[in-house]
Formats: sequence, C-alpha cells, structure tokens
Amino acid sequence: MTDTIEAKANMQTISALPPEETERLGTEIVGALKTVFDPEIPADIYELGLIYKVEIKDDRTVDLDMTLTTPNCPAAAELPTMVENAVASVPGVGVVNVNIVWEPPWTPERMSDEARLVLNMW
Repeated sequence: MTDTIEAKANMQTISALPPEETERLGTEIVGALKTVFDPEIPADIYELGLIYKVEIKDDRTVDLDMTLTTPNCPAAAELPTMVENAVASVPGVGVVNVNIVWEPPWTPERMSDEARLVLNMW
C-alpha cells in the first residue's frame, strides 16, 4: 500500500508503516522539497506548486510526480535530480522515483501565498 501526502482528509489509507512514521516522513519530505529552488525563480518548487503527488510506499520507496513551469524550462535537466537528492536525504526514505508530468499544466494559480509574496504576484 501507499500513503499519499496530498490525500484528502476523509480518505483512509492502509499502510505497513506506523501512522506516526508516515507523518514524520511526509513532513520531512515536504521540508526537503522546500530546499529545492528553480534557479530562475526565487521561490521553492513546493510553494510554486510544481509538486503534484508524493506517495510513500510500504517499502519506503517514494514516488513523486512533479511538473515544470514550462516544457522549455531551462532547469528541466537538473530539477528532477535536485528533487530526487533532496527527498533521498530524508532519514528512512528508500528509493526515490521522480516523474515529470505535464497534466494538468502548471499555472500561476498553483502557487501558494508564500510564493506569491516572494514573487510579488498579487
């Protein structure tokens, strides 16, 4: 089974990992994602809304779906590796698989208020 960080509050998941361990991993994975910045944008990829899904599997493998601000993003070659390395640095995480997805396409509406503040996009 897997746990998805962005799961709806009323959704139940069954996992071999204790709930407190899943919560710790989820919190620390989000923290790790917030250390990764698009080299051309002064906001982290999590607050930019580039992370679409994070699944923590029972064997501690982490599958992550992310997008880029544009298919022609100059950081397209390096960002997935940066994300993989950041998530892999979390204690207790196993193999990390980063998948680039294009659906739904990224739009500025996906940004958090924190990213909007940093980028002065109100």
